[in-house]
Order: sequence, then structure tokens, then C-alpha cells
Amino acid sequence: MEKGNHSEVTEFILSGLTDRPDLQVPLFGVFLLIYGITLVGNGGMILLIRIDPRLHTPMYFFLSSLSFCDLCLSSIISPKMLLNFLAERKSISYTACAVQMNLCIIFADVVCLLLAVMAYDRYVAICNPLLYTVTMSRQLCKQLVVGAYAVGVVDSVIHTCFTFRLSFCSSNIINHFFCDIPPLLALSCSDTRINEIVLFAFTCCITVISFVPVLLSYVYIISTILQIRSAEGRHKAFSTCSFHLTAVVLFYGIQLFMYLRPPSSYSMDTDKVASVFYTVVIPMLNPLIYSLRNKEVKDALRRAMNKLLTNS
Repeated sequence: MEKGNHSEVTEFILSGLTDRPDLQVPLFGVFLLIYGITLVGNGGMILLIRIDPRLHTPMYFFLSSLSFCDLCLSSIISPKMLLNFLAERKSISYTACAVQMNLCIIFADVVCLLLAVMAYDRYVAICNPLLYTVTMSRQLCKQLVVGAYAVGVVDSVIHTCFTFRLSFCSSNIINHFFCDIPPLLALSCSDTRINEIVLFAFTCCITVISFVPVLLSYVYIISTILQIRSAEGRHKAFSTCSFHLTAVVLFYGIQLFMYLRPPSSYSMDTDKVASVFYTVVIPMLNPLIYSLRNKEVKDALRRAMNKLLTNS
């Protein structure tokens, strides 16, 4: 490809997870199964929360929003990845690449911020239970979700504009399985210092404004739980937030691994594995975590199944 500006690039080639031909079909089967579980799990969670009046509470409103984001994030990545496992030419158009990156950033940011909102919800429920209904009003819940989307949209628009104003003149092969910012910056023949500063600054901002509320909420939650005298009371209080804590540990564990590694240990292959967990595996695990460890969800599922069997 001749040197020039980005307008000369009409498509990119995604290198995928691996270039080994013998692994393409097995990986297709594995990720097709993961995507299927993701669709059924998150779609089922959204439907269950919608049809069961007992789950019409702030916590499950946020959980429904989280399931929707997980469903969207996985659907932005997985279909193209599955297609590329079986395709000889793993191309993606310039416009489709920009759209994919933009949507990925939006929903990844919203997931990050929703975990913080859900931590605050658990803090109010456990530390100020008498004020829970008043504090977590329907209007506030909607405003928090809308605010998370607003932050995600602003962040994604800035990153997309800064990334796709660059020149791609030496190669159009993206060393990744989807259009992500770091491999696109590595591909560019322009000066990417401003992009790297913007990426670092915005990543730090999103991480701080989401992680700090989670950390503070759980400091107060644990402090409150330890003050409960009965073991049964402590267990009941902790069980209401244990599933969220599990999701938080998974999500932020990968975040910390990706962004706090020493530069000497950085590799694109390691980033690919981390990205698989971040964009594909965690969206599959979240509905399992929130259902298998949650008595209210299991009871709602049992009622829904009984109603379905009775009507049939």
C-alpha cells in the first residue's frame, strides 16, 4: 500500500487470535458455544427481570442494564470473530472497523460504570436500608444509567476521531481479532503521541471514577457487616452483594492486569488473551454468576418455569 492518508485505506485485515490453520475450526466451536451461552444467559436474565414483578427493584434494574451491555459487547465482537475463523480473507471495511471500535468503547465504559453504580446500590441497601427506597428512586436509577451511557458515548467519540484521523500507509493488517485502539496505533505511520496521551488520560479517568466508588462502597459494606452480631445476619448481608463482588473481582482483575503490567512484559498476544476474557468470556460468566449465586433469581426462574409448564 502506498504512503498517503487514511482515506486510501478502504479495509483492514484482522490477524485473529492465531494463524494456525489446525486451530481455526476448534476455536470456532469453542467461541460459538460461548456466544450461544452469552445470548441465552443475558437475554434470559433481561426477560426474567422484565416479567417477574418481584425483581422490579433498583438492583435488578441495574443488573438488566448490565446484561444488555454484555449482550451488545459480545455481539459486536463475536459474530465477526466466528466468521473470520472460517474465512480465508479476514477483512473488515474501514467504516466497519471505526463503528466496531466506537461501539466497543461505549459498552465497555458503560459496563465499567454500571459496576460502580451497582456497588453504590449495595452500599445504600446494606448501610442505609431504611433510606434505600427513597435514595434509590426510579428517577435516580434511570439518571445513573443514562449518565453512564453519556460518558461512554463522549469517550468513544473522542477516541474514534483521534484514531481515525491518523494515516495508515505502511500496512493494513491489524494484529488483533477486532478493531481496538492499541493495535491501530501500532499500525499507523503518523505520530501517535497525542493519541497515547489521550488514551492514557481517559482510561485513567474512567477507571478512577468507577473503581474508587466500588472500593469505598465495599469498605463501608464490610465495616457494616462486621458490626452485625449474629453470624446468620452477617451471612445474609454478605450474600446480597457476593455475586456483584465476584463480577467486580473478575472485571477489575483483568483491567489491572492489562494496564498495570511493566512495559517489559507487554505483548500483543497477551493482550489478545486478556481481550478475549474482557469482551467474550466475562459477558458469558456474568449471568451465570448473578443467577447461580442469587436465591431471588433462582426463585424467579423457578416461578417462570412453573408458569410456562402450567400454561402449556
